[in-house]
Amino acid sequence: MIEFMSSLSPLVQTIIATLFTWGMTALGAALVFSTKNVNQKLMDGMLGFAGGVMIAASFWSLLAPALSMAESGPLPAWMPSAIGFMLGGIFLWSADNVLPHLNPNMPPTEAEGVNPQKRKRSTLLVLAITMHNIPEGLAVGVAFGSVATGNPEASIAGAVALAIGMGIQNFPEGTAVSMPLRRDGMSRAKSFYYGQLSGAVEPIAAIVGVLAVTVMEPLLPYALSFAAGAMIFVVAEEVIPGSQENGNKDLASMWLMIGFTIMMILDVALG
Repeated sequence: MIEFMSSLSPLVQTIIATLFTWGMTALGAALVFSTKNVNQKLMDGMLGFAGGVMIAASFWSLLAPALSMAESGPLPAWMPSAIGFMLGGIFLWSADNVLPHLNPNMPPTEAEGVNPQKRKRSTLLVLAITMHNIPEGLAVGVAFGSVATGNPEASIAGAVALAIGMGIQNFPEGTAVSMPLRRDGMSRAKSFYYGQLSGAVEPIAAIVGVLAVTVMEPLLPYALSFAAGAMIFVVAEEVIPGSQENGNKDLASMWLMIGFTIMMILDVALG
């Protein structure tokens, strides 16, 4: 697979990788065709796992390469990473306060953003997961773009590992949208449609990322760190609290550690 991906252009690599991550979102949403409910412990464990994958990817696939790349620049190596990381968090914080959305398993009264009461529950749920997927898609695009620049700190295997990790953690996100809609009485087909729709933004964000860094290579450490900061904000603000709010704290925490370990192994072994 690595050899096949290496033979393609960075843009095609990115599109293939994010079609996979989108497909994993759809696969998670497809559970709605076989059941109306998912065991809450299983759901909380999957969310914890997703959080672990995102934390590991933020460091091993994004921040660590960004720090290494910045060592040859005119600024202290920590500065581009620190600036990009904080900007990523600020971007997601701003989006969280503006974009109307409803996190899975939350009552409609706790919807956030501007005028959320004017939106349907299905729209609010899709927008919530879409917000999560923007930094994930951006991270994959930037990873493949960094390989295209010829940077020695980047590798096609590492970019593929990141895409695999993002795809794995997208599975519970698709489920987290489709299942609540099915429980609300929506048809299986519509519940699946809205569940997979939240992953459609990843190819778009990834294309923006790969084009940006291939055109403006000096931005690479900032772009990698930006994606990392945005993902860490999502994990801290929504994924971890969401996995523990039903009382399964130990279970969710252990699955977070498992997710972190698997993503670390993927990145180190393949990258």
